[in-house]
Amino acid sequence: MPILNDRWIREQAIQHKMIEPFNEKQVREGVISYGLSSFGYDLRVSDEFKIFTNVNSAIIDPKNFDERSFVTVQADSVIVPPNSFALARSIEYFRIPRDVLTICVGKSTYARCGIIVNVTPFEPEWEGYVTLEISNTTPLPAKIYANEGLCQILFFQGNEPCEVSYADRNGKYQKQHGIVLPKL
Repeated sequence: MPILNDRWIREQAIQHKMIEPFNEKQVREGVISYGLSSFGYDLRVSDEFKIFTNVNSAIIDPKNFDERSFVTVQADSVIVPPNSFALARSIEYFRIPRDVLTICVGKSTYARCGIIVNVTPFEPEWEGYVTLEISNTTPLPAKIYANEGLCQILFFQGNEPCEVSYADRNGKYQKQHGIVLPKL
């Protein structure tokens, strides 16, 4: 399964609207970089965040998620408490081709600060805004900047299109908007 380069990503983004909005080059001056890189795309985090809190003594249950477990924040930056967690969403909307799978990795700027970004793979024919999981692994508060790069998406192409895509299965996170919480 080969990793796809900037030329392929640019073509898919422009001709097939795989990434919207799409930055054809990496934007770096005065911000944590985002946009097209050599073998991936650095997506931006929006200004919508859900910061986990234990103020209401809620229990995290993926089968019965209690919305009292977080506070919603809309801001240019947000502080993730020590050893805590936040959800956010991408600015970019993705439409993944039927023969492609993506993997997300954190950006080194945040990783060197103890910030781990986890995103599950974008399956073939998945589309939507990406719900981003941000962990602050440090004993200190950590700042996350909206409208700047947060993680890099790597694109892998299969030898042939998959037999059954995420869209074919009517995946529960298909065409998601906003920050989407766990679903059964």
